[in-house]
Amino acid sequence: MARYVLHLAFDGDPRRLAARPAHREHLRRLKDQGRLVTAGPWADDSGALHVYEVADEAELRDILREDPYTAVNGYEIVLMKQWTPIL
Repeated sequence: MARYVLHLAFDGDPRRLAARPAHREHLRRLKDQGRLVTAGPWADDSGALHVYEVADEAELRDILREDPYTAVNGYEIVLMKQWTPIL
């Protein structure tokens, strides 16, 4: 398994806010499956940080394709990088 950090940027599009409940449910399912370590928005809601535990980048991209935010172009990927935590 590999751990990936994802930094997302949001714009003010109201479609993203409308998709937020479904997006958060999607994240809850991923957390329950053990594929999401943690996730949350920046305090100013300009974006978010997610940490995933997945087989590889292809699995992460599949997860993103299924995210309700993707359907409404609700984010831009600022950073997607494999991460090796030491603690």
